[in-house]
Amino acid sequence: MSGPTSGTALWQRVLSRKAAMMLVRNTVVSTGVFLISLGVLWALVEKAGMDEVIAAAIGFLAANTVHYALGRSWIFRGTDRHIATGYLYFLISGGMGLAITVALYWALLRFTAIDYIIARILVSIVAGLAMFLFNAIINFRRL
Repeated sequence: MSGPTSGTALWQRVLSRKAAMMLVRNTVVSTGVFLISLGVLWALVEKAGMDEVIAAAIGFLAANTVHYALGRSWIFRGTDRHIATGYLYFLISGGMGLAITVALYWALLRFTAIDYIIARILVSIVAGLAMFLFNAIINFRRL
């Protein structure tokens, strides 16, 4: 099979300069929103006395909302996905990223001697790339 939907064509798009530039922008935004998430978590727990898990969920939603807005306008410019549908897909990709993170982190800690911080960094790279590809190919349809 050939054409724009073939596996070869997909790999060519994923390994393109366009994809690399989107990945760089996504990395910048991901880092920033992770810091936002931590800031919201800290403020809600330390200043508002909120339960840590509830505060983490609120921080996750706040950060993902900012990430989605920047994703539409800067990372994946030109998407024609409806804003509400795109946000839903974006939250789904966040849930997938969380599942990948927890599962791989558990496996690395359980079955290897890798330091927990190094394991968390490695897992973040894998989960981040998976979420980026989901959003670039399926959600925002820019690759």
